[in-house]
Amino acid sequence: MIKKSNPPPVSFLLAHPAHFVACGFGSGLSRFAPGTAGTLFAWATYPLLRAAYPADFNFALFVGFMFAFGVWCCHVTGRHLGVVDHGSIVWDEIVPFWATLLVVPNQIAWQLAAFLWFRFYDIVKPQPARWFDTTVKNGFGVMMDDAVAAGYTVLTLAVFKAVLDRYF
Repeated sequence: MIKKSNPPPVSFLLAHPAHFVACGFGSGLSRFAPGTAGTLFAWATYPLLRAAYPADFNFALFVGFMFAFGVWCCHVTGRHLGVVDHGSIVWDEIVPFWATLLVVPNQIAWQLAAFLWFRFYDIVKPQPARWFDTTVKNGFGVMMDDAVAAGYTVLTLAVFKAVLDRYF
């Protein structure tokens, strides 16, 4: 078993395809803020994925599939690490942040705001994210607490956008 705060070795990443995905293609092996590293990975890969899936509907289907696939990958990886939601598991940050970027304005300021709010909500874990994090001890719980953070992020940015549109 590996401590939640220590990243596994690179050999673990390569030992099983689920590990490679759940650990965000290596971004989760960061010794400093692996969740932030995973979110940055999502942000960096988003333009490439949008080029591959330019239609919103197709990209949404891709994200939905990656979420379902991530449930399995995170479950297997957490079981092999001996910690359900190990810090190096960052697929749960990556996929919900892709979904967030799909619905925010395609401008760097909005994407930066989305990044900051997503990280805030992922760390604070407002309900029901905290419930998923503390109660649902499997891959679905790992993925869902970040999906809730993404929902809060989108809601927060929608409120900001409505205020800005109305008063500015």
